[in-house]
Amino acid sequence: MRKDGRDMSYTLLAFHAHPDDEALLTSGTMARAAAEGHRVVLVVATYGELGLASQAYAAGGLAIQRRRELEESARALGVGRVEHLGYADSGLDPDPPPDPPGRTRFVRADTDEAARRLAAILWQERVDVLLGYDANGGYGHPDHRKVHAVARRAAELAGTPRLLEATVPRDTISSALDLVGKVYRFPPEFDRVSFERAFSARSEITHRINVRRHIPAKRASMRAHASQSSADGGADRTLAAFLRIPRPLYDLVFGREWFVDATPHLTGRGSGSEPSGIQHDVFAGLT
Repeated sequence: MRKDGRDMSYTLLAFHAHPDDEALLTSGTMARAAAEGHRVVLVVATYGELGLASQAYAAGGLAIQRRRELEESARALGVGRVEHLGYADSGLDPDPPPDPPGRTRFVRADTDEAARRLAAILWQERVDVLLGYDANGGYGHPDHRKVHAVARRAAELAGTPRLLEATVPRDTISSALDLVGKVYRFPPEFDRVSFERAFSARSEITHRINVRRHIPAKRASMRAHASQSSADGGADRTLAAFLRIPRPLYDLVFGREWFVDATPHLTGRGSGSEPSGIQHDVFAGLT
């Protein structure tokens, strides 16, 4: 029997747009699943080559650096396999740059084609639970919204038993950020107001996962993405700001992760036999 008392183990696949996205939204859930004896797979659409970073990292090839950071994060979380779908980072601008030679910006990718690439991994790994993003793509990055569409289509193509969309209840994160702001000054690019129109309403949340026992792994995942922690001049970026939060407060803010069960929206089927109400285990009710 495994550590969580189950006789059966499952496979969890977390699908993200860029390296470091997993650290913020699903790392605790991934670490918990791995610690409980489940197989965890991490798939990224891009290597985040258009991410903001100091010249010290960009000069050496940001995509290569971020790939290394992703591997380090995966090791900290107990991930068994890391895959890259091969798309180019779209960046944050409303009008993405031209496609690089031989590659397509993820936001311009054909949704069905990208979904087939992901579905092939879902099928090969016999994935039980797929983690994607909510309809807002979290805070609205174009590549995150694309993850939402691709994950839904891939789950449908592969017949994945459960699709959970990573999110945060808007009112909860706004309150938490206000609390953090009393003891820490966020970096200039941090847009506190954007969180009031991002992510999901509390009423939409179906899964609230306690990951406090896995905070060390979550912090290690955040620390792994060093290129995304500071800008030129030494100023902290969001990841570094989060890591500077005093530990008791950090545990309070990051000790839970939230999801919306999107499985019923795929084909009208359910996602298992779990009872109604907020669930505290991503595998609850799976057979």
